Amino acid sequence: MSENEIGKLVIEASMKVHTALGAGLLETVYETCLAHELEKQRLTVKKQVALPIVYDDLRVDNAFRIDLLVDDKVVVELKAIDHLLPVHTAQLLSYLKLGNYKLGYLLNFNVVHMKDGIKRLVNGL
Repeated sequence: MSENEIGKLVIEASMKVHTALGAGLLETVYETCLAHELEKQRLTVKKQVALPIVYDDLRVDNAFRIDLLVDDKVVVELKAIDHLLPVHTAQLLSYLKLGNYKLGYLLNFNVVHMKDGIKRLVNGL
């Protein structure tokens, strides 16, 4: 399955979770429920994936944690905050670059309509 096909399923699943639960819950609740919905679609979902960083001759394991990694292709970073900030976009772009992933989604569940909480980012590699 391509990154775009997986991405479509991520968006559909996030909307389903948001419709059922609404806004105002903890990020971990949305993470668990979204992972469950994606697994029901027969996707492989890894939660809290360690992402190391290498600087000079130093390797820092567990430097970052990806909220969800879907089919080892698509990075999903979840938020439950009032407003997404540029630093959140920078965070996801860093994950894409460090992990050599092409596609990522920044999902903010603390919105009235989930469509307003979805940001798609592509790594030009």
